[in-house]
Amino acid sequence: MSKQHTTQRELFESGPRWVEDDARHGTIATVVLPAGVEKPLDYLVPESLAASVEPGRRVRVPLGRANREQLAYCVAVRHGELPQAPLKSVAGVEDEQPLLSPRMLELTKWMAERWMARWGEVLEAVLPAGVRLRTRVRTSPLLVASGAAAPRRPTPAQARVLAAATEPQTAEQLAEATGASRAVVQRLHKMGLLQEAGSVERPLRSAAAERPAISHDRPAELSAAQEQALGSIKASMAARRAETIVLFGVTGSGKTEVYLQAVEETVSYGRQAIVLVPEISLTPQTCDRFRARFGKVAVLHSHLTPAERHAQWREIASGRVNVVVGARSAIFAPAPRLGLIVIDEEHESSFKQATAPRYHARDVAEWIAKAEGVPLVLGSATPSLETFARCLSGEWIMCRLADRVGGSQLPGVITVDLRERGSRSRGAVSPRLAAGIRWALDGGGQVMLLLNRRGFATHVQCHACGHTARCLQCDLALTLHQPGSRGICHGCGLVSRLPADCPDCRAPGLVHSGTGTQRLEEQIRRSFPEAAIARMDTDTMRERGSHERTLDAFRNREIDILVGTQMIAKGLDFPAVMLVGVINADAALHLADFRASERTCQLVTQVAGRSGRGPLGGRVVVQTSTPDHPAIRAAASHDYEAFVRSELPVREALLYPPYGSVVRIVVRSVDERAATDWAGHVVDRLRREAEGTPAIRVLGPAPAPIARLRDRFRWHLQVHGPDGAGLRALVARATAGLKTPDNVAWIIDVDPVDML
Repeated sequence: MSKQHTTQRELFESGPRWVEDDARHGTIATVVLPAGVEKPLDYLVPESLAASVEPGRRVRVPLGRANREQLAYCVAVRHGELPQAPLKSVAGVEDEQPLLSPRMLELTKWMAERWMARWGEVLEAVLPAGVRLRTRVRTSPLLVASGAAAPRRPTPAQARVLAAATEPQTAEQLAEATGASRAVVQRLHKMGLLQEAGSVERPLRSAAAERPAISHDRPAELSAAQEQALGSIKASMAARRAETIVLFGVTGSGKTEVYLQAVEETVSYGRQAIVLVPEISLTPQTCDRFRARFGKVAVLHSHLTPAERHAQWREIASGRVNVVVGARSAIFAPAPRLGLIVIDEEHESSFKQATAPRYHARDVAEWIAKAEGVPLVLGSATPSLETFARCLSGEWIMCRLADRVGGSQLPGVITVDLRERGSRSRGAVSPRLAAGIRWALDGGGQVMLLLNRRGFATHVQCHACGHTARCLQCDLALTLHQPGSRGICHGCGLVSRLPADCPDCRAPGLVHSGTGTQRLEEQIRRSFPEAAIARMDTDTMRERGSHERTLDAFRNREIDILVGTQMIAKGLDFPAVMLVGVINADAALHLADFRASERTCQLVTQVAGRSGRGPLGGRVVVQTSTPDHPAIRAAASHDYEAFVRSELPVREALLYPPYGSVVRIVVRSVDERAATDWAGHVVDRLRREAEGTPAIRVLGPAPAPIARLRDRFRWHLQVHGPDGAGLRALVARATAGLKTPDNVAWIIDVDPVDML
C-alpha cells in the first residue's frame, strides 16, 4: 500500500513536467509580409484563433519593437516544439476564408524564386486589388409576397407581381417575369405587400456583356491543318497530359477557331478554360467571338474597376462561368476545374510584367498546366524565338497552319526603299503608298496605317543653333502634341508648353521634325478629304470603352482609314481591309536591344496579315530605309521561318535566350555619382562570385540607353550564362546582404524583354 502511494505521489509530482512539455509545444504560423521584411516570419497562434488561422488567409501580426500591427499572408501552419526564444502571437485574422489555394501558394513561391522577387510582392500581384481590399460587391434584395392585406384593390400589374412573388426574386426578375415596370415592384415593396427575404449578388453588367451580339457561325468543316492541331489538343486533354502545343499559323489561318473548338471540348468535360490575349484592344473582339459561341464569358483586364474585377473573380471561383478571357494577369484566375489554357499571340512582350514581380505569363501558364495536368496551347503567326527553339528541340509540339482558311491568299507585299529619291514625298506617305490608299478606297475597301510613334512631331529643334527641346526630368527629346504646342515626354509624361522661339539663341520658328500618328492623321485627312479617318493610340484611347467604340466603327464600315500604333497590328480580323501601310518599318530596328530584329519582323508580319482577309483581296506597302535587313526581307516574303533560321545561330553564339539566360540590373538615383558608384560596387561583387566560371559573363556597368528617366540617373549591367537557375543563384549570392544607400534604388530583371 505504501509503495502504491509512493508511486501515485511520484506520478502526481511529475505532473508539472507534463505541463512544462506541453507549454513548449504549440501552433506556429509562418507568414509573409507584402512589403518590408523579405524572409518569412514565425508567429505563435493563440488557441482562440487556432481554428481560423490557415494557409491562404491574411492575418494581423505585431512587427518591430513598437509591435505595430501589419497585414501578412499566412503561408504555412504547423504544430510542434516552440523555439527557445519566445514568439510573438498572431493578433487577428483578416479574411473569412482563404484567398489563395495551396496550389497558388506553391506557384507564388516558385515565381518569387524564378524572377528573384520577394514572395510578398508576388502574393500581392496575383490577387486583384478589389479582392484584397474586399471591394463591396453590389447586391439586390430578394422580394417575396408578405401576405399582408392590401389597403385597396391592386392594379392588374400589381396583381401579376404579387401572384408571381411566391418565391424570393429580385425586383428585376419580378418585373421581367410579369411585364410590369420596376416602379410597380418598388411601390408594392413600399406598401409592405412585398418583403425582403435575403439578398443576392447582382449580375455583373460589363461593357463586353452589353455589346450587341455578333454572328459567328461555326464553320461546316475545319481544314486538314486545323483538324490535326485540334486533334493534338483533344488527345492531351483526354489523357490529362500537360503538353504544350504551339499553333504556328499564318495570319488568317483559323487559329481562333481551333481555340474555340478546343474550349468547347474542355467545357464538355465540365472543366474551365483560360484564354489570354496580349492587348486591351483585342479583348472586346475576342470576347465577342467567345460570347457568340459560349454565352457567358468572364473578362479580366486592367480597365475593369476593382468592384467589377472582384465580381468576376467570385464568378470564376464559384465555377459559375466556364470561359475566362483576359490579359496577362488573367492567368491567376481561380478556376477550380481548370482544363485548358490558351495564349493567343504568345510572342507579345506585354505578357512580361514590367514592374515587380517581373514574371512572364507564358512561363507561369506552363507551370500551372503541369501542376494541373492540362494542355497549354500557344498560338502565333510569329512565335517567339524561345518558343520556336523549344519546338525544334522536341520539348514542345508544333502544329503548322500554313494556309489561310476560306481560300484567301496572303497579300502581296511591296517594299518601298526610302533611300531612293523617287520614294520620298513632303509627308510621311510615299507616292507608292498614296496610290495604294487610293486603290483601296476606290475599290470599296478599308485601309490600316501603322506608325509606332505617337504625337505630332518626334522632336522640336532650332534651325539656327541646333537646340533640341528636351525633357527636364529625362534624357529624352520632347514630342510635339497638338493642339496647344504641347511638348510631352514619353518617358515620364511631363507636359511642357513649347515656346515659339528658340530659348537659347532667340531665333524665331522652331522646326518640327519627325512624324507621329497625330501628324500622319493630319496628312491623310488633307490627302483624302472624302475618307472617314480615325486614330488609335494611347492618346486617343484613354476613355473607358474607347477601344470598343473605335473597332466597332471600323468593323461597321463607319471608318475608311484607321491610323494607329502597334495596337492595330495583331489579332484583329476585318475582311474589308484591302491595304495595310507600314510608314516606317525601321522605327525599332536599331534600338540597343538584342530582340530589336525579332520584334520588327513580328510587328511587320502581324500588321501585314490584317490585309486581304476578305473577297476583295489585299496588298501591303512597307516603307523602310533597310529593305535588305533579314527581318524586313522575311516579313515582306511572309517567311518568318527564314528569319528564325538567320537569327537563332546569332543568339546561340552570344548565349542570348533561348540558348542562355540574362539577368539585368538597373541602378537609379537622383545623384549620378551615387548611381555610378553603386553599379560599380554590384559589378565587383558579381565578378568575384563568377570567378572560375568562364561561361558566366558580367557586362557593364554602363549608362542605360535612356540614361535619365523621371529625374533619376540610370546605370545598368547584365549577367549572361547558359544555365538560368545557376545564373540566378550566382546573382542571389553576390547581392545577398547588400546595404543599399538611402539615395539609391535598384531592380533585378530576369530574362528581360525591355532593355531600354
